[in-house]
Amino acid sequence: MRYILRRREIVADDWSHLGEKCAEDGALIVPLAELRVEAARWRAWRGPLGVRVAPADAPEDLIPELPRLGLVAVEFPNPGDGRGYSQGRLLRERFGFTGELRAVGAGVRQDQVFLLARCGFDALELAAGEDREAALAALSRYDVAYQPGAPQVAIRRQRLFAPGVR
Repeated sequence: MRYILRRREIVADDWSHLGEKCAEDGALIVPLAELRVEAARWRAWRGPLGVRVAPADAPEDLIPELPRLGLVAVEFPNPGDGRGYSQGRLLRERFGFTGELRAVGAGVRQDQVFLLARCGFDALELAAGEDREAALAALSRYDVAYQPGAPQVAIRRQRLFAPGVR
């Protein structure tokens, strides 16, 4: 059983990746390349459908598919590859994706969860060996952010109306 962080909770993952055991109408995540090759097959999928986006994939390619998708999994192959941050922001802010935006891959580490959440990721599939409880705590590590991010309280209100601030 795989566990993920979803909306600030540790939960059992109810999605399967292509190649894993999945019911015919189960929630399935397929790579974008597979979605392109067998578009008709995946449009006919009865269950919830998600897509996995590689770092080199253009998020613009997902625009026609976004209304059908319940999840977009953005791949972070290593901690130094930041293209997924841009992909996440584009999907949320420019393309209006409202489904689950999940960070996946070996680069999803505890020290990045706060920044991932600021870019609009609401689910995190942590890299192998990462401590889920520590990652959950890291989401609340900072209480003020100096740059705007995905749906957050306005910075001015955070600073001026925080308890104890005059």
